[in-house]
Amino acid sequence: MSALTLSVNGSDHSVDVEHDAPLLYILRNDLELNGPKFGCGLGECGACTVLIDGAPARSCLIPTGGVTGKQITTLEALGSEAAPGPIQQAFIDEQAAQCGYCINGMIMAAKALLDRIPNPSEEDIRQSLAFNLCRCGTHVEIVRAVQRAAVLLAQQPQRS
Repeated sequence: MSALTLSVNGSDHSVDVEHDAPLLYILRNDLELNGPKFGCGLGECGACTVLIDGAPARSCLIPTGGVTGKQITTLEALGSEAAPGPIQQAFIDEQAAQCGYCINGMIMAAKALLDRIPNPSEEDIRQSLAFNLCRCGTHVEIVRAVQRAAVLLAQQPQRS
């Protein structure tokens, strides 16, 4: 074990870990960030999705030692229960969650998409979310939530 510094949600965190420990374990157990979920542990379901330097990544497969010096963003950085961010609010407004287990991955994939393509087509949205599994069947609501999020984000004042 050795000390690593991770940049998570805009803050540096020193953690004493094995370099090959899955990032998901460090986020949840050491940093107590519960947005990313343990789903399949194989990178197949997307429940553990985080953004690494803005790109969606499966944190259950990423060795912690491989993300030093990179910006890691979890669901917690997008808003809170008291003040949800625009993407989170869109998911709430569209009732895009039933069990809620997939929502972390869906929201993080949506964030990455909307950062790349502010006004995505329905096909863009479906392709972006294709590798995130939802067992409850709220796919229609999830697509609508991403469309609504695009509108909400477009209405925000631009930062310089």
